[in-house]
Amino acid sequence: MSTTQSVVVTLLETSDIHGHFYPTDYRGPGDKPLGLAKLANFIRKERSENPALLLLDNGDLLQGTPFMYHYAKYDGTGVHPAARALNALRYDAAVFGNHEFNYGLELLGRAVRNSNCPWLSANIVREADRQPAFGQPYKVFTLPEGIRIAVLGVTTHYIPNWEDPANIAGLAFEDALASAKRWVAHIRETERPDAVVVSYHGGFERDLATGQPTEPLTGENQGYEMCMSLEGVDVLLTGHQHRLLAGEVNGVTVAQPGSAGVTIAKVQLAFERTAEGGWAIRRKTAQLLSAEDAGEADAELLAMFAEDERKTQEWLDQPIGMAEGDMTIPDPFAARQSDHAFTEFVNRVQLEVTGADLSCAAIFTNEARGFTDRITMRDVVSNYIYPNTPKVVRLSGRDIREALEQNARYFALDEATGGLRVSASYMEPKPQHFNYDMWEGIEYVLDIAKPEGQRVVKLERGGVHVAPDAMFDVVMNSYRAGGGGNFDMLKGKPVVREIPTDMTEILADYILERGTIKATCDHNWKVIY
Repeated sequence: MSTTQSVVVTLLETSDIHGHFYPTDYRGPGDKPLGLAKLANFIRKERSENPALLLLDNGDLLQGTPFMYHYAKYDGTGVHPAARALNALRYDAAVFGNHEFNYGLELLGRAVRNSNCPWLSANIVREADRQPAFGQPYKVFTLPEGIRIAVLGVTTHYIPNWEDPANIAGLAFEDALASAKRWVAHIRETERPDAVVVSYHGGFERDLATGQPTEPLTGENQGYEMCMSLEGVDVLLTGHQHRLLAGEVNGVTVAQPGSAGVTIAKVQLAFERTAEGGWAIRRKTAQLLSAEDAGEADAELLAMFAEDERKTQEWLDQPIGMAEGDMTIPDPFAARQSDHAFTEFVNRVQLEVTGADLSCAAIFTNEARGFTDRITMRDVVSNYIYPNTPKVVRLSGRDIREALEQNARYFALDEATGGLRVSASYMEPKPQHFNYDMWEGIEYVLDIAKPEGQRVVKLERGGVHVAPDAMFDVVMNSYRAGGGGNFDMLKGKPVVREIPTDMTEILADYILERGTIKATCDHNWKVIY
């Protein structure tokens, strides 16, 4: 029998890598402090120093970069890149994120089958028999000195509110919290592990210090309640919100390593042998290791994906058309305060391809720069970064006014400057510029000096006031049509038409067919204060 009296177990967590294998954001040249190839240095170092180590991915690995988009839409052959990465770095388990489903079940199934490690999912079940849809809900790992760590995988059950139904056909998403309670009890009773780790692709719905709600309690994020109500959980690994967190809530060690591989979470559990010969946790710590401190990207991983990356970069730099007039976005915040040629272009494309009455679209990030005179695929995917599909829903004038009031909450008065700023609710826990829409087909004015809920001071169509009971067909992205971004007034509305094609493809095809697009702006809306 071993005489070892203490063992330190190390858990490494990546989450929301979103296809960032290379240290690039694909918007331009230059080595960026992000990506799995950077984090690989930490992984190899920690593994060499800590024989008792588990490496886990917490979801949203398959989507988010032109690299993954190109594979999904134009290549799709061979071993899935996500599986190649998991296998090369010897991951012990992976968990499903909401974006795993964006490219459909066939491609997701290939990634799962190609992976040497299990994909864990306790609450994603088959509709037919309510059994785990992808194999096992959890796995118990036996580490040096016989220490047994149980890892349970759960995923935000809010996925049906966002995803194309075709991409989740035959699946049901059970409440993540309720599922975790049931499975943790089962694990504790039947497996009797030395520690239980819940790897949850979801975030925190409350302030970790005060417990005050930080968002509407929709069930999208349940991390805080998990810490408060799950019995027998030692560690909660989280994601989805792209926050940088490492600490403790109600005695549960928590971590969340941001997104795009900017950090990797490192949790250590110090075990001491008990009088009965078992093991007990005496100390727990959590920290984030930043890609800025990782040094050069791992050469082996870069070489593994070199040809895929070359094809992606070549595809991105192909010119697909020209812009006549100014469609650049030098200041995204200013472009969200009055009608702009770039957002009008996106809205007009949506209107043309769907035949809807009205359209709304967002400038997703502050890195969006619109189009210069020469347009490439890189320009398209840099501005429209999500794999959304257009959906037409039937809304009343009342619904539209409520949606505009929600949009108006994006702004707040800046007392220091007397101008406008982005409201805190749209910046915490992460920037949510993608949840502010700009509309075409109506004329409206938002007055930020007015109280919230009373800021729509003009709402007309063709110069005529929009009546509350008037009905319109409105095209928007699939995420928004499901109520995503706290647009509850849009949930459950009649769906008139769906286009099962990514907006990036639609925009690119539109430009390719015409060769030259013209910048137009009818100045149909503005924000005042």
